[in-house]
Amino acid sequence: MNRPEVLLIIAGSGRMLAEAAHKAGYQVMVIDHFADLDTRAHAIEVRRAPSLALEHVAPILEDLIGCYGVGRVIYGSGLEYHPETLEYLNSRFTLMGNAPDVFRGLQNKVVFFATLARLKIPFPQVSFTVPDIRCEWLTKPMQGLGGLGIRRDDAKGSCDEDVYWQKFQPGTPGSVLFLADSRDARIVGFNTQRTVQVSAGLEFAFFGLINHSILSGRQKALISLWLTQCVQIFGLKGLNSLDFIHDGEHVFVLEINPRPSASMQLYGDLLNLHIEACRGTLPDTLPGQKGFAGFQVVYADAELRIPADLDWPDWARDRPEAGALCRAGQPVCSIEACGREPQEVWAALAARQQQIFKQLNKVQCDGISSECE
Repeated sequence: MNRPEVLLIIAGSGRMLAEAAHKAGYQVMVIDHFADLDTRAHAIEVRRAPSLALEHVAPILEDLIGCYGVGRVIYGSGLEYHPETLEYLNSRFTLMGNAPDVFRGLQNKVVFFATLARLKIPFPQVSFTVPDIRCEWLTKPMQGLGGLGIRRDDAKGSCDEDVYWQKFQPGTPGSVLFLADSRDARIVGFNTQRTVQVSAGLEFAFFGLINHSILSGRQKALISLWLTQCVQIFGLKGLNSLDFIHDGEHVFVLEINPRPSASMQLYGDLLNLHIEACRGTLPDTLPGQKGFAGFQVVYADAELRIPADLDWPDWARDRPEAGALCRAGQPVCSIEACGREPQEVWAALAARQQQIFKQLNKVQCDGISSECE
């Protein structure tokens, strides 16, 4: 009897991809920052790395190669900061995702926005030198993810960081998840996103999303055209997402994430479709969406340590191990909810977040009371 293929997942947080790979029938190995309870439940081996820098990842990989027959690798978020690791992975394994040169091309903001301008795809005004009037601008990292590092420019910060400036654009953030084969794109779904302020001056952190959008049919068709153009020019493959912001009739592109994004988990089993798209085959049709689903990150509002006797609800994901320290502004876990209407999903996510906080506070208060008895 043939054993399932071993698939390596590497990401800042590997839980989403590990769960998808496990459901698809693979034996899963994971390298990420957390090695949380959910990831361990879906993998035969999980290794925690302090970062995804090559100096931290390479020794772990060499050890895993000696123990398992690893052939293919899927990467998620986190390699934006470590392109050298992606180059190393590409030299040792078969990457199920965009090649390093494609990934670098999307991270080069000068080239990216120049390409959008040439294609007449609208985007908020950007500058790679200090604007004359800085109060109307955001500073954004050249290589960033999850909204971290985006700040309102108060004209007081240093200008020698690896950042660029983007004119603040009011509106509703959104994204579109799509499959690509370097020639064409298949839209999986449009999403509405939310951001949250997790600390002073850091108000655009990714908070959550739902597989619903108020875009008009005309706007969706226009974005579909933009996707096809970008797929062909940048050579995108597999699952990717495009972030945008819309304000009335206007839609502005923000960035393309050349990897599976958090919205992947809202649309059912997509991992094998990702692999097939990387091989050059797109599906003729995609499963229809039934109802609405949402995903949200729960950030710590104060420093806390995860208690050993916390009873995690079934809808909690990315659950840290007992004893893990979560500092204020850092993720505690994530939560999911489904519903027949979008507002029902948002309301359920809000209620579930409060339930997580109540459980954490109760366990910690009970622990303090026990110590005092």
